[in-house]
Amino acid sequence: MEHANLLPAFGPAIPEMVLAAGAMLLLLFGVFRKESPTTAISYGVLVLFVITAFLVAGQGDLATTTFAGQFIVDPFTRFVKLLILLGASAAVIMSVTFIRREGMDRFEFPVLIALAALGMMMMVSAASFLSLYMGLELQSLAIYVIAAFHRDNAKSSEAGLKYFVLGALASGLLLYGCSLVYGFTGSVEFSAVAQQIGASKPSIGLIFGLVFILSALAFKISAVPFHMWTPDVYEGAPTPVTAFLAGAPKVAALALTIRVLFTAFPGISPEWNQIIVFVSIASMLLGSFAAIGQNNIKRLMAYSSIGHMGFALVGVAANSTEGIRGVLIYLTIYVIMNAGVFCCILAMRRGGNQIESIDDLAGMSRSQPIVAFLFAMLMFSLAGIPPLAGFFAKFYVFMAAVQSGLYTLAVIGVLASVVGAFYYLRVIKIMYFDEPAEILDTGMPGELTVVLGLSGLFTLFFFVYPAPLLAGAQFAASALFP
Repeated sequence: MEHANLLPAFGPAIPEMVLAAGAMLLLLFGVFRKESPTTAISYGVLVLFVITAFLVAGQGDLATTTFAGQFIVDPFTRFVKLLILLGASAAVIMSVTFIRREGMDRFEFPVLIALAALGMMMMVSAASFLSLYMGLELQSLAIYVIAAFHRDNAKSSEAGLKYFVLGALASGLLLYGCSLVYGFTGSVEFSAVAQQIGASKPSIGLIFGLVFILSALAFKISAVPFHMWTPDVYEGAPTPVTAFLAGAPKVAALALTIRVLFTAFPGISPEWNQIIVFVSIASMLLGSFAAIGQNNIKRLMAYSSIGHMGFALVGVAANSTEGIRGVLIYLTIYVIMNAGVFCCILAMRRGGNQIESIDDLAGMSRSQPIVAFLFAMLMFSLAGIPPLAGFFAKFYVFMAAVQSGLYTLAVIGVLASVVGAFYYLRVIKIMYFDEPAEILDTGMPGELTVVLGLSGLFTLFFFVYPAPLLAGAQFAASALFP
């Protein structure tokens, strides 16, 4: 009978178990296969992601827990996990041709992405600081390796080392913050911490613990002032890894931040709200102004991602169901737009070599008119130009801020968005109006064409039928406000 009850007890964690077992099986397949199995394993990881997504989507609408209450599944976690799997799948698809062409044909790459996605899913479902740390470290250890995966490239090795050293510092801050919270509340479970805070006035030590935890999580979403690693790692890491870093890990870390704040610390929301507002404003402004002088497209996207995380945090600062709904809509649109942009960056080749300078985009409208059009449209969308999807992403978070009375934050966000539009429009101007020194290579691998086409269609026609995403985000956000 004990064995019969084992599966229902661990039922909420079945998708993670399947993903972990599948990743291990694919790793064994790669070890014992004599020929290079990278492409086969990449598609195997994609199939595994699809199976996991179906399992996640099939979980019930009620909140359930397992592992002694340390692992929770509810509509919020389901929404975010599906988005994580989408971002990870896009990164795997983008890597298929790239790793073979760049001499990185090693089967561990897609398996590491699968393990990183597993860590992110565990992060999102964390209901205690112990499970939070386990998921965070599983994700981080896998990403440290893939950031330095191009071993023959000095920049890639440097990127991996920088991310590892600074990531270790962030992990230390997180552990110290968790220990302070445990010391002043007597528990590591989010619900118990919230009860303890509600029963008595929070001490200064508890506030310090929260600050350390938020500092570590701000590092993971590359928010100011913990953004210092982002430009160098984005530039040095292989381009599919950069695309991965800009998508799924940001979603997981921001969702984890929301879970911690709204589940463990709702009783001290005025205290943490000040921090979120400051980080949001600083990220929006730095992301908008620092990107203006960049000439490397991947560094530009790094500062762009810093700015976009600032915009997403506007919804968190709103501290309402509408705010969290806006964040989830923003993250969904951002991940899909981001995948399309990096497909265009991967298509930037001259003489068979990858190029990254923005000036080298000159004349792209002549050599690759369709790619240039889609790239321009995605740039307009990132800038927030209506009626593209990026406009609605910002609209929902700004509206939530206005409804919560955060008028100054909303105005600063709009102004930062206007400034940020300059460097997006500069890319379009170079593609369409500058004279090219040399014509770019034509042609794009089939898998990139599919991802870019889907991203472009979603961005262009989102306004036609946004209802499913809006309803899904509303249902997921309401799970945090019972």
